[in-house]
Amino acid sequence: MAPELSEYERQRQENIAQRDKLLKQLALDAGQAGLGPQKPKPGPKSSSTHKKKAPVKRVKEDVGPRRTSSRLQGLTADSEVAKRKAEEEHFAVQEAARVKRQRQSGPLDLSDVVVAGKDWDKSENFLVDIVSRGAKPHVRTFGETEVKQTTDKELRALREQMSGLELYDGFEPNRIKITPERIYSLGFHPTKDKPLIFAGDKMGNLGIFEASQRAGAVTKENGVKKEEDEDEDDEDDEDPAITSFHCHTRTISSFQFSPANPSQLYTSSYDSSLRLLDLTKSQSTEIYAPSDTSLDEPLSGVEVDPSAPHMLYFSRLDGHVGRTDTRAPQTTDIFELSEKKIGGFSLHPGNPHFIATASLDRYLRIWDLRKLSGKVGRQLPALIGEHESRLSVSHAAFNSAGQVATASYDDTVKIYTFDGMGSWSPGRKISDNEMEPSAIVRHNNQTGRWVTILRAQWQLRPPDSVHRFCIGNMNRFVDIYNAKGEPLAQLGGDGITAVPAVAQFHPTEQWVAAGTASGKLCLWM
Repeated sequence: MAPELSEYERQRQENIAQRDKLLKQLALDAGQAGLGPQKPKPGPKSSSTHKKKAPVKRVKEDVGPRRTSSRLQGLTADSEVAKRKAEEEHFAVQEAARVKRQRQSGPLDLSDVVVAGKDWDKSENFLVDIVSRGAKPHVRTFGETEVKQTTDKELRALREQMSGLELYDGFEPNRIKITPERIYSLGFHPTKDKPLIFAGDKMGNLGIFEASQRAGAVTKENGVKKEEDEDEDDEDDEDPAITSFHCHTRTISSFQFSPANPSQLYTSSYDSSLRLLDLTKSQSTEIYAPSDTSLDEPLSGVEVDPSAPHMLYFSRLDGHVGRTDTRAPQTTDIFELSEKKIGGFSLHPGNPHFIATASLDRYLRIWDLRKLSGKVGRQLPALIGEHESRLSVSHAAFNSAGQVATASYDDTVKIYTFDGMGSWSPGRKISDNEMEPSAIVRHNNQTGRWVTILRAQWQLRPPDSVHRFCIGNMNRFVDIYNAKGEPLAQLGGDGITAVPAVAQFHPTEQWVAAGTASGKLCLWM
């Protein structure tokens, strides 16, 4: 017994029957009206004796539909094979769609469900650092317990000294807004008389805060300090006296005081210029800028040659490092040291012909300026060593002992030790073993978009000759480490409401300052 046809199949059969009936009726009507194909008329008689060729009979072909169908393949419309095939294909499509929409209840391995990107590695991927070392505000990773458990007497004494630094109590940190916008650069004036902090922000403002003032003792009137009137008793509303100058039109990326004259401050900016702020003359003058004002060549750093204070070095975001003489700025030398952004560079304090650069291409490189090669105008210093990190290197800083500290986005602070650099011959190569870090510190450097990049900064001349550096902590602290990568202190305190990302030591005193993305200042003494 034949299976019962579906409603769709029955309708299709009826449509086919109606179409065939209509075609046959049209053919009959055309024949009766004389519209059908005509017989060919006989041609004129030929006088040739040749025998006439028999006319070729044209066979009328039935032109069927040109689409491929079961009927043309010899299958009847109600063939069991055709119906079964169609049903199977329809069922397969429906099943695939159902499976695609079905919820997955079991555990999923990310390496099995990765859609785009390179092969997924469970131990090496961009999520490991965030998940395992994400920011946890005010959660300490080093404190009194670790200090008490220190068995080395010298290390313990140093840890107690650095951990004993206290947060400045003249004003709460959230009251000391040293700059209007996010702080990008910060440092102390070299004076030992009192803490005098300078900070550069995103919009080119340079703020100055003098930390000998205290709430209730001074007020600010037109940027000038004055004694508090006795009849004013609302001390809670007082703000510290802060002076601010708009020296650049864009971010002040770095600044440094002249080692020969502490009243002179050199600043670099994303507006492509170097400027000299003379505190004695109360004047800011341009030292270097591209000759074409339409050129956009943002500067990421500036350093003064300690052996020749008239020589300035600067780095650009396009991978170039420049050298200019303040006595003749038109004689600027430009070296292309990287194809990608140079985030920071540093001169060796004792041997300033050595330069360390940190760039977006993941390399720390050491250069020797005593040996230049190449054509005039395109000369390059000798590359004497390089080390590659897993991700980009944000900054590199030399100390006077020949050590370089770097911070990189692989969530590490690396310390490189180069002994005896003062006796190295020009162009002397650093071996691969020498370029390996002497210490690697795990440190969360994932600042994101709204926090300034973390940089490890050495104290220039530590009073006890024990080298140390500070770096901001995403948990709203400032971390201090020695040259071996051992933690010395984790500075914090009440009232710190943002990450003190930009941290810096006083050159000689045990003072530490740090700035936040909201322009606020934290100070420990």
